[in-house]
Amino acid sequence: MSFIDKVWQTQQRLEERFKRIGRGQYGRVLRLARKPTSDEFVKSSWVVGIGIGIVGAIGFVVYFIWLKAPPIISDLLGI
Repeated sequence: MSFIDKVWQTQQRLEERFKRIGRGQYGRVLRLARKPTSDEFVKSSWVVGIGIGIVGAIGFVVYFIWLKAPPIISDLLGI
């Protein structure tokens, strides 16, 4: 089998896969998808930003406890 035949078969397989995308569950999602309005985008951005801030704050608290807790515990236990 020549290189050109292999490329041709690969091209055919890819085209068949992309033809099936529109028929299944992914196609349904793509048909229902739409561009968000500017108000929806702003609200989503605020929610994502607040979520990132909360996760960052939790990470900072854990890091702070990780740094400060071992010396305090060793002083209490007399180690």
